[in-house]
Amino acid sequence: MRSVRARAAIGATLVVAVALVAAGLAVLLVLQANLIDQADLQAEVAAREVAGQLATGTPYDELELDDEEDHPVQVTDEEGRTVVVSKDLRAVTGTGTSGVTPVPSASAGASPSPGDGEDGDDDADDEEDGSRPGRGEVSSDDPDFSDGTATVDGTTADYRFAAVEATTPDGVTLTVYAGAPLAAEQEAVNTVRGAMLTGLPLLLVVVAGVTWLVTRRALRPVEGIRREMAAITASEDLARRVPEPGSRDEIAALARTTNETLTVLEASVERQRRFVADASHELRSPIASLRTQLEVAEAHPELLDLPGAVADTVRLQVLAADLLLLARLDAGEKPGSATVELGALVREEVSQRTGDRIAVGVEVPQGGAFEVNGSRGQLSRVIGNLLDNAQRHAEGSVAVSVAADGRGVLVEVRDDGAGVPEDERERIFERFVRLDDARSRDDGGAGLGLAIARDVAARHGGTLTVDRAAEGGAAFRLWLPRPA
Repeated sequence: MRSVRARAAIGATLVVAVALVAAGLAVLLVLQANLIDQADLQAEVAAREVAGQLATGTPYDELELDDEEDHPVQVTDEEGRTVVVSKDLRAVTGTGTSGVTPVPSASAGASPSPGDGEDGDDDADDEEDGSRPGRGEVSSDDPDFSDGTATVDGTTADYRFAAVEATTPDGVTLTVYAGAPLAAEQEAVNTVRGAMLTGLPLLLVVVAGVTWLVTRRALRPVEGIRREMAAITASEDLARRVPEPGSRDEIAALARTTNETLTVLEASVERQRRFVADASHELRSPIASLRTQLEVAEAHPELLDLPGAVADTVRLQVLAADLLLLARLDAGEKPGSATVELGALVREEVSQRTGDRIAVGVEVPQGGAFEVNGSRGQLSRVIGNLLDNAQRHAEGSVAVSVAADGRGVLVEVRDDGAGVPEDERERIFERFVRLDDARSRDDGGAGLGLAIARDVAARHGGTLTVDRAAEGGAAFRLWLPRPA
């Protein structure tokens, strides 16, 4: 039951079984009802034929009871006594009386036919004075039907009886019971039931087998995907990919999605490895420099380069802070939902930069509302990183502006430096990337500032891009959405 194939086969078999059983019962009920209706019709026709003879005054002993074996007849009077029965009828049930022996007075003939009187003149006189009864009648009401048995010529069988009332010419009300055999109906129903009971298990076996085979064939690519994923897990080789079937079904979509996930995972792992390697490389230089200075100071205190040691320590502190922030961003840290006024934040950040070599020009419209939702600390870090980058490359001008832009706020940092080549405008946002390899690490930084700025912008639902500024240098544009 743990197998998808087994569950699918069992489920399909159960559904088909329920459907077939319901359909089979419906077919049997309809077939039985139709055959019983036919038997009712035959019994009614036979009963009305006999009732018609009684209504015309035919004596009991002259009634024509054809097909007595197929249509046994019993006639009873108002008191329920049997007055006429088929010749070979020996026992009957279902007609309201079990007696099949006519009463003596009735068997003598209670309804004489015309001309049977002792004196023909008397008969003529009766006709002249109107004393002879007229024609009787057969009830036009629907007959009553019942199930019963009858023993005809020593054979007992099931019958469907129809009861029709008839009134003789002399006013006697009789009930005619005529039967129609149910043997054909029972045989037909039994034959159909037997065929269903025989064919149903075979059909269910076929359904289960076909479902099993079809499901196994459909799931065969899934097994290939599972094996390949197990092999990738065991080998830790993320460059491998699962096989993609040529079909265009859900399994092919699963394989493509799995390969896309492996591609993203491989890129993430590679990026993580490169990050660790670059971080180790960046940390090695200041640590080695600081150690050398301390070892020299230990041997020759008079040669201690205290400013250099402090600079290396600060650089290590900044680098450690950048790495910690990147780690938190990679872990999915939420930026928060505090309201930040970007105009005030830009003014505050610029006012604290007293040691910049180039004064920063601030362009923030008075009375403007430039509120966004997010982390004040992280957004302050973004603006600081953009200003640091502009200070490194500017020749004599750095400016920052804040303005409304559609449904968001745009912060633009410009400088008049050499700018960023168009083909490098995406690469500079990668981690540990410095376009000028000849630039010293102390002047050029570790190459994390712009990467951190873009990651923070993305997590705030915004964007960070670079273009050419009107002053000729680079123009970094930070766009953040307004609160909903």
